[in-house]
Formats: sequence, C-alpha cells, structure tokens
Amino acid sequence: MGQKKDLTGSEKSKIVRYLAEGCSSLKIAKLLKRDHRTIKRFIQNSQQGRKKRVEKPRRKITAHELRKVKRAAAKMPLATSLAIFQSCNITGVPKSTRCAILRDMAKVRKAERRPALNKTHKLKRQDWAKKYLKTDFSKVLWTDEMRVSLDGPDGWARGWIGKGQRAPVRLRRQQGGGGVLVWAGIIKDELVGPFRVEDGVKLNSQSYCQFLEDTFFKQWYRKKSASFKKNMIFMQDNAPSHASKYSTAWLARKGIKEEKLMTWPPCSPDLNPIENLWSIIKCEIYKEGKQYTSLNSVWEAVVAAARNVDGEQIKTLTESMDDRLLSVLAKKGGYIGR
Repeated sequence: MGQKKDLTGSEKSKIVRYLAEGCSSLKIAKLLKRDHRTIKRFIQNSQQGRKKRVEKPRRKITAHELRKVKRAAAKMPLATSLAIFQSCNITGVPKSTRCAILRDMAKVRKAERRPALNKTHKLKRQDWAKKYLKTDFSKVLWTDEMRVSLDGPDGWARGWIGKGQRAPVRLRRQQGGGGVLVWAGIIKDELVGPFRVEDGVKLNSQSYCQFLEDTFFKQWYRKKSASFKKNMIFMQDNAPSHASKYSTAWLARKGIKEEKLMTWPPCSPDLNPIENLWSIIKCEIYKEGKQYTSLNSVWEAVVAAARNVDGEQIKTLTESMDDRLLSVLAKKGGYIGR
C-alpha cells in the first residue's frame, strides 16, 4: 500500500475515534486504506504534543529601583516603558511587568496639542484680556467653523473588548473618508445653527460673506429685536476669510463694526468657548468609534448632537469667559488650556 498525501481533517478525526475505541494503528491503517507509517507518525506526533513553556523566574524590583523608575517617568514624558527602565539601568524585566509597575505611578497619555505662542502673541493676548475685562459676555456671539469627517479621530476608536470577542472591523479611507464643514455660534444660553457649508465650497472672503447672508443673517439675526442687535458683539477668529478687508467692510454694511466686532488675538482657540461645544458634539457623534457612510449621515448626526446640548451647558461655556481672561493675565498671555 503506497503512501499518499497528508491526512485530511476528516481522517484525523476518524483516527482519534478509532483509537478511543481501542483499535491498533495497523487496523486503523486498513480501515482508512492509508499507509501504516502515516498513521503511526500521526499518532506519535499527537502523543508528543506541544512542549510546555518554561517560565523564567521574573526579575524582582527593589524599592530603590521603583523610586528611580518614578523619577525617570516624570523626567521622560511620552517615553516607552523600555526606555524608562533602560534609563534606570534596570534590565531583564519583561514588558508586562514594566507596564504593570508603571500603571501604579503613571498613565498613558497623548501629547497635548496647543498653538505656538511667541512673545508678540502673548502680549496681544494680554492686551485683549485687559480690553474686554469689563465686557458683558452674555451679549457676545461666539462663532467658529468645525470640520467633521466620516471616520472621526483614529484615537477615539479604542475601547474595552470582552474576552473571546473580536474587535469590530473599522474601515480605512483616505482623508477620513471626506467631511463636512459646519458653522455655528453661541450667545448666553442659545445655540445659533449649526449651519452646513455647501460641499465643495472653499471659504474665501466672498463665499464666507455669502454664507453668512444665507444662513446667519436670514435665518437668525433678522428675527432679533433692534435693541438686541444694538448690543450684540460679533466674535470671529482671524482666519483669512474672516479678517480680510472685504469681509470687514461687508460686516460693517450690516451694522457689525467698530465695538460691535470683537478684535481677536492670534493663535487663541483656547479663549473661544465654542471650541468646547465642538468637543461635546464630536464626543457624541464619534462615541464607541462610530463611522459614517455618507456626508449626509454625519451631518444629521451633528444636528442631532447639537439639539441635545441644553441651554445650561451653553450658559456654562459663555459664563466661563471671565475666568479665561483672568487666567490669561495670570499666565502673562500664556496658554490656558480649556
């Protein structure tokens, strides 16, 4: 009887069953019409099994070494566990042990993102804070744009997975699958918008002013009383489409000029309370690593999340301005981190 190809899964199962019934290897070979040597080799390999892993004794960490690791972790932010232990001349410690030790004294964090502030920026931030220190911020309309993508931030797609469960599949697309540009404003305890910038439109001075005319002015501003319009202060950042001569002149023709148009210091998103609103909305629409299949679906999610933001949350943001100004002055124009 000649040798054939490797045993199939079905044949292996039959061999195990025949062995349980007390059949010899020779009898099994005859039943399966396979070479006796093939059956015997399979039985021998199965009986050998996998070699047990020899557990190496773990290196013990002394109290003195723990103190060295703690100091190194404080001096080396964002370093890997290996780099921290190597800086302390502690070797032979497996990764699982290193991470377990570090969890008791540190946390895994991402680097904090903030604008680069030079000396001129800081001086202008201080001057801005002094100028508006006595302003009634309940009359200021804080505005800004936000871009939302179909995929959202990559780092938000992480979470706990139960043992034995597979992580859900996450689509990979260039540029986050595309996105939608959203404009909104907040004043006192009221949300203005959000309004969607038409897909494919690049906001320059002309398109920005036309967008405000079609959305903000027609749908919200015109409905307000004359006394409200007289006291309202319009805030926008220094994006080129906002701060250009064309946009400034256009807003002036709408009655938003001089003291009614707030000057804004450079590189200061931390001073704009609507940035916190964007964070609230993004946390809602991208929770549990959610992705979207179309621009309309992500826009609908933004609208739904914005509706769930109540007036008290908005009021908390707008009322935080006094503290923000005091923090800027206390830090001499430095970043306040909100």
